[in-house]
Amino acid sequence: MTTYRISQLAERSGVPATTLRFYETAGLLPAGRTASGYRVYGEDAVDRLAFITSAKLLGLALDEIRDLLEVREEGVCASVRARMLPLVAARIRETDGRVAELRAFSDRLGGVHTVLAEPAPDGACGPDCGCVSAPSATAAGPVPVTLSPTRPETTGPAASDSAATDSAATGPVAGGAAVSDVAAGDPVAGGEVWREAPVACTLDRTELSERTEQWRALVARAGRREEIDDGLRLSFPPDADLAGQIAALAAAEQGCCAFFDFTLHLTPDSLQLSVRAPESAAGVPAGLLGVPA
Repeated sequence: MTTYRISQLAERSGVPATTLRFYETAGLLPAGRTASGYRVYGEDAVDRLAFITSAKLLGLALDEIRDLLEVREEGVCASVRARMLPLVAARIRETDGRVAELRAFSDRLGGVHTVLAEPAPDGACGPDCGCVSAPSATAAGPVPVTLSPTRPETTGPAASDSAATDSAATGPVAGGAAVSDVAAGDPVAGGEVWREAPVACTLDRTELSERTEQWRALVARAGRREEIDDGLRLSFPPDADLAGQIAALAAAEQGCCAFFDFTLHLTPDSLQLSVRAPESAAGVPAGLLGVPA
């Protein structure tokens, strides 16, 4: 029987190790443990991950995918198709609604473009100059737009994957150092670039939902939560493997939301995560971590 360690499965499937850990927590991908505590996956894990990835590309929610996996385990394709059919139909209806919104928004943009292409009035802008588009009863509502990344891709989630290991501890922590500080993001001597970063996220709706669940699965393990200047601090049991998971997730978060500042403080007695954001994003750390603001 073929088995995989987490690094082997990540390489074989193309799914980052941080995501594999989250899938286990979410009940999507079962994992056993070796005598030394390493995760080990069965030979069906690759096919199971392919199914999960395909379902995500269809826009299915994690609880829907979990239900589908339970049906799939029965080994009857017709049952899986019967369960998927209404889910896909619902995604079609949602997509059609978004297309209609985008078309209405495009029509409105076209009208503004026509006005702006006409000769400009003399003097300063006025109420009828066309630079200000007044709302109308038939105007489309807000349309979600995916923003361009604010940082190079090499500093995003992909770069963090290699930093997360399945080992219990490495480096100074394993050696028994009194204090180990790990900050996720671009270190800038004497500066706090996160305060000047745009308050924007590059994740789409499905990715954002998954990322939120990842954070809340980890936050559920926190024993203490307290407010600090510009953010929050969470206290966890002192565990090097947990520290690695949090650090990897924090680095991934900075890849899409560069305005966050994460600091992880690990000692033999405690593990603390501090999350800060600029004043313009007040309350966002609490929303990310599922903590009442």
